Amino acid sequence: MKICTPRARAAAPLCLRPALLALAVVGACAAHAQQANATAPGADEADSRGAVQLAQNLRQPSLNETVVTATRTAQPLSDLVADVSIIDRETIESSGATGLADVLARVPGIEISRNGGPGTTTSVFLRGAESRFTAVYIDGVRMDSQSTGGAAWEAIPLAQIDRIEVLRGPAGAVYGSDAMGGVVQIFTKRGENGVAPYVGIGLGTHGTRKLEAGVSGASGTVDYALGIAREESKGFNARTVTTANPDRDGYESTSGSARVGLQVNSVHRLEGTLLVNDMDSGYDTSPTANDRNLHKLHALGLNWQAQWSSQYKTRVQITDSRDRYETRPSVYLTETQLRGYLFQNEWRQGPHLVTAALERREDRLQNAPIDRKRSQDALALGYGYTAGSHTLQANLRHDSDSEFGGKGTGSLAYGYSFAPQWRATASVGTAFRAPTLYHRFSEYGVGSLNPESSRNVELGLRWAHASSSFSVTAYRNRVQDLITFGGPGPCASSFGCYVNTARAEYKGVTLAGSHKLGSVQLRASLDLQNPRDLNTGRQLARRAKRHGTLGADTLVAGWTVGAEVQASGRRFDNAANTVTLGGYTLVNLYASTRIARDFTLVARLDNAGDKHYEVARTYATAGRTAYVGIKWAMQ
Repeated sequence: MKICTPRARAAAPLCLRPALLALAVVGACAAHAQQANATAPGADEADSRGAVQLAQNLRQPSLNETVVTATRTAQPLSDLVADVSIIDRETIESSGATGLADVLARVPGIEISRNGGPGTTTSVFLRGAESRFTAVYIDGVRMDSQSTGGAAWEAIPLAQIDRIEVLRGPAGAVYGSDAMGGVVQIFTKRGENGVAPYVGIGLGTHGTRKLEAGVSGASGTVDYALGIAREESKGFNARTVTTANPDRDGYESTSGSARVGLQVNSVHRLEGTLLVNDMDSGYDTSPTANDRNLHKLHALGLNWQAQWSSQYKTRVQITDSRDRYETRPSVYLTETQLRGYLFQNEWRQGPHLVTAALERREDRLQNAPIDRKRSQDALALGYGYTAGSHTLQANLRHDSDSEFGGKGTGSLAYGYSFAPQWRATASVGTAFRAPTLYHRFSEYGVGSLNPESSRNVELGLRWAHASSSFSVTAYRNRVQDLITFGGPGPCASSFGCYVNTARAEYKGVTLAGSHKLGSVQLRASLDLQNPRDLNTGRQLARRAKRHGTLGADTLVAGWTVGAEVQASGRRFDNAANTVTLGGYTLVNLYASTRIARDFTLVARLDNAGDKHYEVARTYATAGRTAYVGIKWAMQ
């Protein structure tokens, strides 16, 4: 099941098989839509009510929906100049996915790579950028590893996530270090009026079992949301080579979250958030040992928000995150601790929004014999203007690092609604990532490494009307002082040292759209990109030049049913482009229904064609998998 490139045309029947299946599903959905439109009045009223309730799960984000990731302030989608996607809880639950990366892989502009099954090392490439170039936040708490660089995607528990916002494109002028490719902001659930307990169980292929429970609500001035989940799987053999241990590499995960808020009065609100996860997963490096990853993660945040007047608002936030990674029986232990302090001010006057923020970040890495700290102090300024057909957003930020000194970033974006439902956008911006403490102080480290820096320019065109939308975004993001591993040099190791010699370019076009045809919601995205090493001209490892998705959902006799296709072109596993990873096409099927007033059933069949493919050489993927889950949530 490959994308039909010129090399694959000789095997056209095999290439076309997934596409034909996808078209058949979409065609069947469209036929059902026409039939539904012709249904005479007087259908069963209970089925009609159920259909209305289930149709809410097919909802596309409204242009009035509010997002905070683009500028760190609440904005309706209709006012955004940035390129943003939203993933809500209904989408997460219907995905049946076991990992955050699997959900993100269905979002425009994102590819993933993983060394085996859930719990193993995972990379997320946003617009083709390195995994460490995506800034990750959980309820405003920054997540990062100062050993590997970037968030530990495999350790973030999907069961505790209520909403995800994905910002494509650099945002260094808003967030400082790390946001060179984009930002992924994760939110846990917030309590609402009443009491809403829930319990869910699920079973799947490879002995996968899930159990979750929680409660949320609000009473008077207090709101709360608590959740706990346990997931385990026997897994599958992570390696495809005979020299590795042929055992099954499963995982166990226990996670929890808490979010408690107090509305002190009409002006002040206090809130605390906590997310924790303890994961034990298998991997293979030796032919006999039972190799294990032990990963512990926590994200703690304390917030004070004050609405001093209708124009002026402030937020004070203190955060603490820890990422602890250990392997057994081979001895390796690394722990990153990040602390953050933010004082943000917002002033709104008519069409104008002015923001000013003071931020401090403290990083610490313990990775024997390394025990190092550093800090960054920043001032960030922003100005937004929205009136009539025009939207303007400008940001400036200066970060002062205790190790390498100061770094300034800026961005300017403009949007123009030149016709009803149409908007054109243009933006430029700079960003950077400071070298990790491991880059600088390990045996391979060089203390004089410079920050990696980027300069991005992009153009966009968007159309939206009712439940239909279309967008096309063209971008070019060039990176200087890219840190790679080179030959022997000024570091302690005779094997090699980290160097600042590389340059990269992430250039491409992202197309995305959705359209409602009768009762069928269609959606699709296509990324055409050329992530390359500017020094060698070669394609960057594990990233395809073409990847995309196609999906359709509809309602049939009280069931939400749908199909999706995920396709990726050829990639290379190494920088020299000598080891090829073949293209692939996956077909996924899913269905859900309300089986009683408070009970929902979800079923999925992923990789229905049981396609064998690799996203990292010699590492297996799961093959065809099935999942069935039941959730009780008091209405």
